[in-house]
Amino acid sequence: MVINDKEFGEVVVRKSPLARGVRFSISTSGRLQMSVPTYTSDFLAKRFLNSNRDTIREKLPVKDPSEQRARDYQKKVLMKKAREYLPYRLEYYAKLHGYTYDKCRLTHANTRWGSCSSQKTISLNIGLMKLPEPLRDYVILHELAHLNHMDHSKAFWEEVGLHDKNYKAHEKKLKMFNPGV
Repeated sequence: MVINDKEFGEVVVRKSPLARGVRFSISTSGRLQMSVPTYTSDFLAKRFLNSNRDTIREKLPVKDPSEQRARDYQKKVLMKKAREYLPYRLEYYAKLHGYTYDKCRLTHANTRWGSCSSQKTISLNIGLMKLPEPLRDYVILHELAHLNHMDHSKAFWEEVGLHDKNYKAHEKKLKMFNPGV
């Protein structure tokens, strides 16, 4: 399917049985592509495109140097906010639930909200600062649970559920946002 959009031109929508959420990318020819799960209706794809215009603009290549400076500034501001908030929130939940981690790292990854290494380093995406607080907290709790379970096993999800009773709803809502900053 192709959506003809006034701002982005032709947007190629690819339905994939492997897609678990909506993802935007730029093709080698410079066109915007949208990958969606196979069950996504055309109406929902268009609605998602319209409701995520700011995130999509951030993914598009910048042609104007002043626009690039503005993006760089936004990233800098987001990093400052993240430094002031995320490590302390992580520490709060770690102490509350009895977790110990080695260090906290802030990133601006395009595909992940967070990660946990086997060396007990928890990485959090500065883009979390754009999310509602319950989703930020969910990501932090999710990564803390990885300290005990380095997979997404049943035991892992049970542990996440001990700390976040609404984790399934949060997981679903999180898929509507893009971690790219």
